[in-house]
Amino acid sequence: MTNRARSFDAAAALYRANRPGYPPALFDAVEELAGRPLAGARVADVGAGTGIATALLRERGAEVLAVEPGDGMAAEFRLANPGIPVVRGDGDRLPLADAAFDFLTYAQAWHWTDATRSVPEARRVLRPGGALALWWNDLDTTVPWIAGQDERLRSFFGVTGLPTRESLGGLDVTTREVRWSRRIPLAMHLDNTASHSAFLLLGEDGTRAFLDAERARLEPLFPDGTVEEQYVVTLKLAVM
Repeated sequence: MTNRARSFDAAAALYRANRPGYPPALFDAVEELAGRPLAGARVADVGAGTGIATALLRERGAEVLAVEPGDGMAAEFRLANPGIPVVRGDGDRLPLADAAFDFLTYAQAWHWTDATRSVPEARRVLRPGGALALWWNDLDTTVPWIAGQDERLRSFFGVTGLPTRESLGGLDVTTREVRWSRRIPLAMHLDNTASHSAFLLLGEDGTRAFLDAERARLEPLFPDGTVEEQYVVTLKLAVM
């Protein structure tokens, strides 16, 4: 798992340029379930990567600090977010003071942690009543073309899912789903696909062969070259 998590360092610029953001409705849901606004809250965004979620948290008025273990990702983060502090570390060993934060957030990152360590660490750094918020952006497989691509990806890599998403250490968790979409060039969709860890470990030749075949399948579906990626964001939130 560590090798997969660190694979993003070599492709941090690709990740920052092509990965999707998050809709305002996600942050509305975070505030609703936590029972407090992000504005004025102290937030630590863990596994911040290039800062896609971190920047949006700051736009909501949060006083946000990023935690990121990877050299390449941290470098891209600093380029994109010069005004946001970033410290090196991960969810299993947070370099943060006790009871110092109102929110601890993980955008696409909780499944890289060991919940037997990351849950106690969350309890340690959150203030009483603070919230642990985890979310994942997944392409919506109720959409036929996305379902077809998902099936091909799972067959190609032998994917069986990410069970550690459910490893929440017995916390009382509320789950919310938020649907949204973005319209992007087909080339950007393929680059987004290539930025996932399985392809980063596969290597250039295997990745290019799969993506060339995908381009040939998708071009007839999107003759104007624009793809609508439809997403479901799954939010899991626990108040400590």
